[in-house]
Amino acid sequence: MYASREDIGYDFGDDSKVRSKPIKPNPNIDGGWAWMIVLSSFLVHILIMGSQMALGILNMEWLEEFNQSRGLTAWVSSLSMGITLIVGPFIGLFISMCGCRRTAIIGGVLNALGWILSAYAANVHYLFLTFGVTAGIGSGMVYLPAVVMVGQYFQKRRALAQGLSTTGTGFGAFLMTALLKYLCAEFGWRNAMFIQGAISLNLCVCGALMRPLSPKDLREKHVVRSDSEENRRKALSHSTETIKSNGGLGEEPEKKEEAANEEVLGSVQHIEIGGKSGSGRSMYGLRLFKTVSQLTVTVRKGFALWYSSYFGAASLFTNRVFVAFVIWALFAYSSFVIPFIHLPEIVKQYNLSRQDNVFPLTSIIAIVHIFGKVILGIISDLPCISTWNVFLMANFTLVTCILTLPLMQTYVGLAVVCALIGFSSGYFSLMPVVTEDLVGTKHLANAYGIIICANGISALFGPPFAGWIYDITQKYDFSFYIAGLLYMVGIIFLLIQPCVQKKQPREKSTEEAQV
Repeated sequence: MYASREDIGYDFGDDSKVRSKPIKPNPNIDGGWAWMIVLSSFLVHILIMGSQMALGILNMEWLEEFNQSRGLTAWVSSLSMGITLIVGPFIGLFISMCGCRRTAIIGGVLNALGWILSAYAANVHYLFLTFGVTAGIGSGMVYLPAVVMVGQYFQKRRALAQGLSTTGTGFGAFLMTALLKYLCAEFGWRNAMFIQGAISLNLCVCGALMRPLSPKDLREKHVVRSDSEENRRKALSHSTETIKSNGGLGEEPEKKEEAANEEVLGSVQHIEIGGKSGSGRSMYGLRLFKTVSQLTVTVRKGFALWYSSYFGAASLFTNRVFVAFVIWALFAYSSFVIPFIHLPEIVKQYNLSRQDNVFPLTSIIAIVHIFGKVILGIISDLPCISTWNVFLMANFTLVTCILTLPLMQTYVGLAVVCALIGFSSGYFSLMPVVTEDLVGTKHLANAYGIIICANGISALFGPPFAGWIYDITQKYDFSFYIAGLLYMVGIIFLLIQPCVQKKQPREKSTEEAQV
């Protein structure tokens, strides 16, 4: 349509030093343990994103329990969804220092704690802190590692792997909606949240499955990627030279940092060898000092990588297509979240509760969402298909559905629109793929952290805004219209920048031909 995956790629110098020598493919890349990573990510999406998509059930319980306005009550769900995504850039720092596995395990404990503490809520404001903030931060600490690990373990079938793992959102929305309905009916919403907190401890198991790749494995993946994307790098020579003229992504500072770190560890080892003849207490002190030194080195390296990605001479924000992608994310996610939070009430207003109880509209979105992610992932992996174009077409379909939904006042009409929303929103599985094509594997954690942070801001303000509009107009129609128009603005940004990005290398090649 406008630009292919190759056209929008952006080289940060990750593969500049890679030689095109034949290597033995690693069995863990695109196979082996990689499918355990997909399983882990799938379960994470069920427990986190699926649970959040089912919060409309709890939202109705909170409205009855605390008797607050719809706008104020919707902030509980929005805080949980929004903070899960907004903390992405800071979780990227945790990943750089501690790795995906430790970050995810800590997040699993924090998420379960948030659910359990929320069972004792005395008012809505208490839920803001326990469920919105505590459970939200815990969710973010598990969600980002789950996405990043799939990107690290897959090269040839990235879109399919991300599609399979993120179908957990659809399965989770369907399962958690039914589970929370049953638990609230049988035990009350407080006990339902307590039980859900216990279930969320399984996130720690998912985190334990996130076995990190060795540096050697990552280098081999970069070599494979370098060979398969030779044409992309040539097409983007103009962009690459622009970055190099501004200074590489902190390569020289990184080398100096590594040299300083090696010097610190070397001095510690020298002291340790010289002190072997000392007392046991001295040896214990040396070991403690060595551990602290290694931890300091790890923190410094992680922070340096995180800092250079955001504030370095060639930070992620020098990529104009990536900036357009961030602007799109600021408007897009609320259009998907608003139906999940407010559809139960819309159904109640239209007197469609009997049909909805048989087959909830949110469950229709969730089920079709599963097929949408897998099918769009398979299509995007075809060699003749551009992931970028599939991504744009799915966005156009979704924004059309959002603008059409208020016009439907029958169950069949709403069900058809909800099915289209579910299928087209399957583009979420393509977001990590598009992000990796833009910035490379090395910067995927930080870049995707920024994208989901922008999504989080959208999710944070979307549902309360819809509730506020309802409190004024007593209708949800204007909420969907405004959300759809803002979403369209974000899509326009995506359409403009790839054209500019694609045009620049052509102009340069013409000038060279004249010379």
